Amino acid sequence: MLGGAVLLASGLAASAQAKDYGIMGATFPIAEPDLLEVIRARLLRAQQSGELDRMNQKFVETAQAAVRRPKPVAGITPAKETREWLFDPGITISEDIRDAKGNLIAAKGQRFNPLHYVGLHRSFAFIDGNSPEEMAWALAQGDPDKLWIIMIKGSPLDRMKKLKRRFYFDQQGVLTGRFGIAHTPALLTRKGDGLEIREVAIARKEALH
Repeated sequence: MLGGAVLLASGLAASAQAKDYGIMGATFPIAEPDLLEVIRARLLRAQQSGELDRMNQKFVETAQAAVRRPKPVAGITPAKETREWLFDPGITISEDIRDAKGNLIAAKGQRFNPLHYVGLHRSFAFIDGNSPEEMAWALAQGDPDKLWIIMIKGSPLDRMKKLKRRFYFDQQGVLTGRFGIAHTPALLTRKGDGLEIREVAIARKEALH
């Protein structure tokens, strides 16, 4: 009982000491600035100062440079020895595949080889486009209608302009990673139901010194 009385007394005292002092100074509603208005104002200032034009020009130059000379594929080195292997492009279906009417197209567990349905009439040469030796090697592997040259370094556009032939680039190393190519030059050709891949050690001027 004594404890309860003390707490009650303390509460009454605190209540008695609390006073209403009214409103001190001006009050403002809590509000956040409109984000779009902030962005619009900054863009307007950037446009007026010429900064926006400079940013756009830099963006265009960066994009053009990336197209002209893409980022090299990491981890690919010149072939020190010739090696070759067969790559099986077949896959095992993980679940039934059906058309819009529910008809079975491929059953789970079925082996599917895309080479049975898609013709591969070209070979593919993977090279370092900055290497004169690898470029010369690739050009000797076949005409444009029989061979596609795919760079892992260098500028396809510059080569196309100079040699009047289409060149390609292995963006982000998707193809070399898929086929396990670690060294260039390398040649990929169809062999039966699989793909034959051959990394080739070639003579280089650097090795002659």
